[in-house]
Amino acid sequence: MSKDARPIFMAPPETSPLLNRTVFGSEHDDYRRGVRNFFEAEVYPHWEAWEAQGHVDRDLWNKAGAAGMLCVTMPEAFGGLGADRLFATIVMEEQARVGASGPGFSLHSEIVAPYLKHYGSQAQKERYLPRMASGELIGAIAMTEPGTGSDLQNIRTRARDAGDHYVLNGSKIFITNGFLADLVIVVAKTGETGKGSADTSLMLVEAGTPGFTKGKPLKKMGMRAQDTAELFFEDVRVPKENLLGSEGAGFLMLMQQLAWERLMIAIQAQASAEAAFDIARDYVKSRTAFGRPVAAFQTMRHRMADMQTELGVGRTFVDECLKAEIAGTLTPMAAAAAKMWVSEMCSRVIDQCVQMHGGYGFMWEYPVSRAFVDNRAHQIYGGTNDIMRELISRAL
Repeated sequence: MSKDARPIFMAPPETSPLLNRTVFGSEHDDYRRGVRNFFEAEVYPHWEAWEAQGHVDRDLWNKAGAAGMLCVTMPEAFGGLGADRLFATIVMEEQARVGASGPGFSLHSEIVAPYLKHYGSQAQKERYLPRMASGELIGAIAMTEPGTGSDLQNIRTRARDAGDHYVLNGSKIFITNGFLADLVIVVAKTGETGKGSADTSLMLVEAGTPGFTKGKPLKKMGMRAQDTAELFFEDVRVPKENLLGSEGAGFLMLMQQLAWERLMIAIQAQASAEAAFDIARDYVKSRTAFGRPVAAFQTMRHRMADMQTELGVGRTFVDECLKAEIAGTLTPMAAAAAKMWVSEMCSRVIDQCVQMHGGYGFMWEYPVSRAFVDNRAHQIYGGTNDIMRELISRAL
């Protein structure tokens, strides 16, 4: 395919859901229009350059902050909009709609910032949250280590008490926003009881602190424009005032936030699957074979009917979980189930979307090709789906 023929983002009409969505109000619809324009104008055109360098441009964060798209659920006193999580959901959905897997906005705004909001001191909130909302400061959270994966109780990164500070040593891997991060919440052992859940603490480490170094962005199968890096800590002096919450409370804090993190993955996977389906549906309507549109063949019509049904089931489940989250009643089991089922449904649907494109579905220029590899990660991060099944089974 020539450069001139390379497909640009042309949003197809969105498929009507099997059931009308009742989650959002008119104020959400107004906000969505602005967010949609931002991703179409400021993000999608740059995907190729950002994939080549392994991260988005730094000034994108400043633009997103100026557009009111970062930390929207944070209080207005700290630079946010004081909005509900449906506004944050809109940012995730519109980012997925254009296949923009690069910007780590949701982790920054809806994982890192809430830790500061819920557990940070007043001084920590004032120091970091306004700059996170403006895009001046990029946040990351460093949990995963080589060899531990989802087993957070057995991390090896340790912070030794040295009086008025801790001395931090260890390494982390697969850290979203790690390369550009200005502030990292580091999960570390601070106790000696031998009980992982009682020995774990969270601490704030700023970029530029002596002994804190970053690896280059990792080369991944998909999500190539997403800044994912290794982080290294060698005798890093962390002031005691940079402890987040209380010592030994880190594991409990992590568990309290995981339900929303897993629902976020389901939100992104659902929106990605819907976007891929919309693109593939329009493609087979315009593509001809044996003198008629590909969509006219019964095999293709039935395939799309199956996909539309799966998308409808996923959409209903995700929206019900969203309602529960807003009401404060979302359970860890429901979030785990949503993350597990929707992420796997997403991969099934996008696999069929690739097939619907034929040979062009295997070409990197086509959005479904990138979606195929980008969305595979949803089954891995936030706790693998095998771990999700284990968590769900414990409630049985």
